[in-house]
Amino acid sequence: MNDAPLVDIRGLKKDYGGKIVLDGIDLSVGHGQIVGYLGANGAGKSTTIKILLGLVRDYHGEVRVAGFDPRTEALEIKKCVGYVPENAILYEQLTIAEFLLFVGRMQGLEDALIEHRSDEMLAAFELSDRLGSRIATLSKGMRQKVLLTSALLHAPRILFVDEPLSGLDVNASILIKTVFRGLADRGRTIFYSSHVMDVVQQICDRIVILDAGRIAAQGTFAELSAARSGGTLERIFAEVTSHGGEEERAARVFAALD
Repeated sequence: MNDAPLVDIRGLKKDYGGKIVLDGIDLSVGHGQIVGYLGANGAGKSTTIKILLGLVRDYHGEVRVAGFDPRTEALEIKKCVGYVPENAILYEQLTIAEFLLFVGRMQGLEDALIEHRSDEMLAAFELSDRLGSRIATLSKGMRQKVLLTSALLHAPRILFVDEPLSGLDVNASILIKTVFRGLADRGRTIFYSSHVMDVVQQICDRIVILDAGRIAAQGTFAELSAARSGGTLERIFAEVTSHGGEEERAARVFAALD
């Protein structure tokens, strides 16, 4: 197996109108890893993912995804990655079958392979009976299953996911976590962005915590915990990213309600 990292970031900096969003990120992610990428709102998580996908190209630093440069080889990157955004815009008037056929053809897959993979994955997600349903009629959880299916259709080497369990019930969430673990065990890499700390703690091989555009801490959960005398990931995250003043801000809320 190629030992080169599938995601390689060196000195990544990005600002919007002078406001610094990413301030010197260095990060390498190898084959078969689930990496939790955490941070408060505005910490730079989504911007990092958009840069890695080639959706944002005006940045400083060097970035490679599967060896490709997002600035000049974004199309090559799209061939080998899957993406599950937090708020996806789907084609509401298409049926599930039509949508997956469209996505599969965009990836250059043969119709027979698209149908086979779609049938198998939708059966696993208990959506076989909804193939002819328009996406507009689906619940949030069903949409998420369709989105995950579409992201996996071309068997990507790297999967970028942002709150992938949103809207899923307990059983579906367990299934997806099992799928992610199995994909990693088979050499796939998963870049996992979420605010659900207990899930990240359970399934991620490595955890990266952003704060104000910089990496504030990274390592396995055991390493992060040992460095801070134990505790849950939620507690570690709060310790690393908190800038104080929570009690005062809470008091303002209480005062407004009195």
